[in-house]
Amino acid sequence: MTLTAIVEKLAAYYGKPARPEITDPFEMILWELSAELASDEKRGAAFNALKKRIGIKPQQILKIAPMKLVEITKLGGMEPVRRARRMVDAAALAAEMDLPKILKLPLKDAKKALRKFPSVGEPMAEKILMITHSYPVLSLESNGLRVLQRLGFAEVRKDYAASYRAMQEALAPQLPRGYPMLIAAHKLLRRHGRELCKASRPLCAQCPLELDCPTARRGGNMSQ
Repeated sequence: MTLTAIVEKLAAYYGKPARPEITDPFEMILWELSAELASDEKRGAAFNALKKRIGIKPQQILKIAPMKLVEITKLGGMEPVRRARRMVDAAALAAEMDLPKILKLPLKDAKKALRKFPSVGEPMAEKILMITHSYPVLSLESNGLRVLQRLGFAEVRKDYAASYRAMQEALAPQLPRGYPMLIAAHKLLRRHGRELCKASRPLCAQCPLELDCPTARRGGNMSQ
């Protein structure tokens, strides 16, 4: 089964995903730093509070008192002080770096530059490049990666980074064409991994991909 066919089945099941609400690269970084291991609703509440009370421009964050920022990051759950410090570090970098120019660098250099920001690993760097229509890459977060591993596109490796790279290599020859399809694939795979293809106790009987999934045919493999 091709990646495009999988995305089409998921779109038929869940509906066409909405367009991304946040497309500015620095705002995307702040969105990630607004919460940790939290629901989208909780992350959104923290991000919106940041936007309303302080602002989401680097200069606005740099001039605010640290404890005011911590009041915001507390809304996003665990380790608010660490995340507030990372927001300040991210704002300082954004004030020094020309983010629009970075997005136009060769892919390897663009990812390297973006990964200088706190909490931005390769998947997040690729997400920024994908959402901003800078490079036609398919960013996968942990839920989407798990879905494709269970479907047999690539094996689970010893560490997450190696698993991610193996999946990207496997997908490279069949990536959907066009940014709307790539973004839809990212969002649909993420949603499917969160709602049905869960890390533990996946709901295979409800899954629209059940008949095409080797893991489901084995009765569900909780280790992937």
